[in-house]
Parts: sequence; C-alpha cells; structure tokens
Amino acid sequence: MTHSNGSSIRLAAAKLQLPLTVPYRLAFGEQRQFDVLLVAVISEQGIGWGEATILPGYTDETVEDSWTIAAELSHCKTTGELKAKANAHLHLAPFTATAFLTALDWLNGHQSLKRTGRFELLGTVNGKSDKVAELEKEIEALIAKGYKTLKVKIGWEPDADLQQVDAVRRIVAGRAKMRIDGNQGYRRDQALYFLRKLNPAGVELVEQPCAAGDWDSAVALVGAGDVPLMLDESIYTLEDIDRAAKLGCADYIKLKLMKLGTLDTLEKGLRQIADRGMKAVLGNGVATDLGCWMEMCIGLDRVSTAGEMNGFLKTPVQLLAPSLRCEGATVVLDGGPKSIDLKALAHNTIERVGAWSELD
Repeated sequence: MTHSNGSSIRLAAAKLQLPLTVPYRLAFGEQRQFDVLLVAVISEQGIGWGEATILPGYTDETVEDSWTIAAELSHCKTTGELKAKANAHLHLAPFTATAFLTALDWLNGHQSLKRTGRFELLGTVNGKSDKVAELEKEIEALIAKGYKTLKVKIGWEPDADLQQVDAVRRIVAGRAKMRIDGNQGYRRDQALYFLRKLNPAGVELVEQPCAAGDWDSAVALVGAGDVPLMLDESIYTLEDIDRAAKLGCADYIKLKLMKLGTLDTLEKGLRQIADRGMKAVLGNGVATDLGCWMEMCIGLDRVSTAGEMNGFLKTPVQLLAPSLRCEGATVVLDGGPKSIDLKALAHNTIERVGAWSELD
C-alpha cells in the first residue's frame, strides 16, 4: 500500500555477536567479536536488508546507543517516515542510520547491487615481528592465496612499529605492497618520527597515524616522509573530502559505506575524491559480508586500489545466501539475487525487536 509518505513497511532489527576466527589487533584494542546491528525492511515488494558493525574507535556510537536508536526506528510505518528519521540520526549515529538506509536501497532494487565483476581485496597481517616464524607462515599463506597488497597495523610504539614493518618487508620480498595503518594511535611527534624513519620501499601508503579530529597534525605530517598519506577516520562526510583536498593533507582518501548513509552517497564520494585529484580506497575490515558486498558492488570499476572490505573473512559466520564466492584474493560478484541465511542469523542473535514473526 502506498501513502503520501511512501509505501507501508514493517521493520525488524536484531543485535548480533559474530565470533572472530582470530583476534583482530588494532591500536585501540584487540577485537574478538563483531557487534552487529542487522535490519530488515519488509514491504509488499519484498525485503531489504542492511547492517552496521559497531566498533568504538571507528565510530562514536556505542552498541547500546545503536540499539536504542534501532528500537526507535523499528516503529516507522512507511518508507518516507523511515528515511526521514534515519537521516535525522545520520550526523551523530551514521553507522546505525546507514543500516536502515541501505536496507531501503536493497528494498528499492538499487541497480548497483546487480552488478557483476571481480573485486581484489587486500590481506591483513596480524602476526608480530617478535614471533618471526608465525609471521612468516601467515604472510606466505596470504601471498599464496594471491594477495598483492598487505595491511600492516601500527600505532603502538614507533620503533617497535618500524621493526614490524621491516620484518614484513623482508618476508614479502617485493611480492606485495604494504599498506600501513596507524589507526589514530600516534601523537604528532610520534607520527613525525615514524614517517621520517620509515623506509619507503614497498610501502603503498601510511594511513591515519593521528587522531581523526586532529587536522593540524594531518597537515603537519605532509612531507615528513617519502610515502603517500591517507585519511580514514577523519572522513565522515563528503565535506570532509573537500576539507582534506583544500588542506592538501592526503594523497588517498578511504571511504566506508557505514559512515555515509546510502549507496548513492558512497558512489558520489568516490567520484568526488577523483575530482579533487586524490585516489580512493574503499572498504571496511570490520563488517559482515552484507556490508562488504554492498561496498564491492559500488566500488566495481570505480576503485583501482585493493579493497579493504574483508571483514567477512575474519568471522566464520556468513549472513548472505548464497555466500560471497572468493577465488584467492578476489571476490566474484555474479549479480544474482541475495537473501539472508535466517539460520545463521538466529544462531548469532542476542536480542531483537520488530516484525520477526513475518520472517521466522
């Protein structure tokens, strides 16, 4: 049924905990699970799904705050009402709002979700340089799978981090590029020290060494080393892309769907990065296969760098049906219809609200 405020809908939201295969090391803490908000928008035309994986440090939202907003939005009765209320939360709770808005994108048959192609991913290095044998085994396995770009996490202590990068470089031996991620872990003086000491050989870029809101430090790091710089956590809106371009403080900009609300906004952001003379990196390493799939669909033929939407590889739980098909380091998108594996959903749900009786 269609009203002046859009089509009639029912909503269902679930709070999930997905275990990680191995702990994920970040400068602001070790992660052992994904805390996920999964949303279903149900109408006469079908079901649309969206997700948000809430990680403090990636967003100011907490799991509790996200769930409170989700419970509120689950009472919306029309597509127009949901869109308006989700957009009202987009500034302060972008991850939560994106779960609902991308579910609407799915429900409305967004054409990008039907695209076909192949998307190359990067591999994440979790091992540490003080356990060389384990680190070497991990890296060799990644390279054997076909990964040509490896992410190396830093942001703890600069000298130890430099040793980590050097250890990875020796093992890689020119067979892959290194993308070095600071995860906001450094003070400005530490970041300057790291960049000045860093051997640029084999390094694609250094990502977000200082805090997201510290634009002065982002500017101060320009020219400190011989490697390109990328902003990630500093970029929440399309206006932030323009700010980085105006300040000249980034060679690369990384986008995540969960910050931007809709598939169209993500696509617009990728175009904007190119228009401002910077290069785009796309993808969320802390997301389920649902969010990763949506990012790949938007990024196909629009992003030339290795994708970071590898969060779905960090957990044994896959929500999409059929599951994403991987050939080594590449995901093959066939454009076929997707749904959600309700058994996997039920097994990992810890709380839910809304019209689940229509889905059970």
